[in-house]
Amino acid sequence: MRLVPTKLIRPGIELAKPIYDAHGRILLQKNMQLTDSMIDRLKNSGITYVFTRDEDTEDIMVHPPIPDQQRVEAIQKIKETFRSLKFEDLTKNNYLLDKAAFKLDQLVKEIAKELSENEEVIHYLSDLLIIDDYVYTHSLNVSMYTLALAQELNLKNKDMEQLGLGAVLHDIGKIVIPEEVLNKPGKLTNMEFKIVQAHTEYGFDLLRKAHNIPLLVAHCAYQHHERLDGTGYPRGIKEDDIHPFARIIGVADVFDAVTSNRTYRDAMLPHEGLEILYGGAGTQFDIHLVEAFKKTIALYPNGLTVYLSDGREGVVARQNSQMFDRPVVRVLKENGSRVKPYDLDLTKVLDVLIVNTDQFITSR
Repeated sequence: MRLVPTKLIRPGIELAKPIYDAHGRILLQKNMQLTDSMIDRLKNSGITYVFTRDEDTEDIMVHPPIPDQQRVEAIQKIKETFRSLKFEDLTKNNYLLDKAAFKLDQLVKEIAKELSENEEVIHYLSDLLIIDDYVYTHSLNVSMYTLALAQELNLKNKDMEQLGLGAVLHDIGKIVIPEEVLNKPGKLTNMEFKIVQAHTEYGFDLLRKAHNIPLLVAHCAYQHHERLDGTGYPRGIKEDDIHPFARIIGVADVFDAVTSNRTYRDAMLPHEGLEILYGGAGTQFDIHLVEAFKKTIALYPNGLTVYLSDGREGVVARQNSQMFDRPVVRVLKENGSRVKPYDLDLTKVLDVLIVNTDQFITSR
């Protein structure tokens, strides 16, 4: 299968995986041939990439970090939980918060179990799901990235559970932010940006009053936008004053934010998101966390079309353990001419680099 930008899809292309709507229902079935109207709907619904079928890449597989249906159900659970809290006076109703914490704690354990049993690195998450609110999908993605990073760091189970719950709830304060500000398609005014920034304090105030939510989880919501050099918010604290769990969630939060489709920009690919993290490594983010995070994700996901430094073009066929920036590529063209497909292992030809992807080509 191929991972193809919706900008490049043409009528008649077959889907290799189903596409779900915001309620977890299958909107477009696997093997369905796309029409112009279907393609327009995908673009208008915020789908940046889809998996498609063709003979040259039929054997290339993508294994999600958790099964597609489980992911849809998890997003629904987060959505229901957040919405159940949105219109309540939570300063007086700790029961609802405790109930929500129990439900999401079970979700964290399920995700951690799936990740521990899946030896694959995390492939691109911005796929095959039409959503009606970015916050819910973002909360799940951040929890998956956070738990994968926690496993790479060999954290204890108890720490992982608290960290995972902190990741799911890191943006809970956004239930207080007006939707017209939160989902504004254009640039925020200074006043609007201050309103959005306040979600860290709202989240902390909500979570610290719950009986069954550890105070550490509340601090994850409070500090996940703080940065090592003091340029973060809400307090501008530095280095060791920021809890290690908040620093971990901060890495996962930024990565998912830039690799997710938004109303005001297209999603970046994983290697581009990692470049953002490396750009802030040592100043905004812990270098060892960025290095560890790199080992948990597929920088060039299976199915992605890539362009090599020697003029060859192909599709990523599979990953190389511990060298995710040098996958195996199914070569389909050489200097623009079609060739009989063959696999090229980039760990065996170190003078050949990936220089471009479809994302770059379509954005030029």
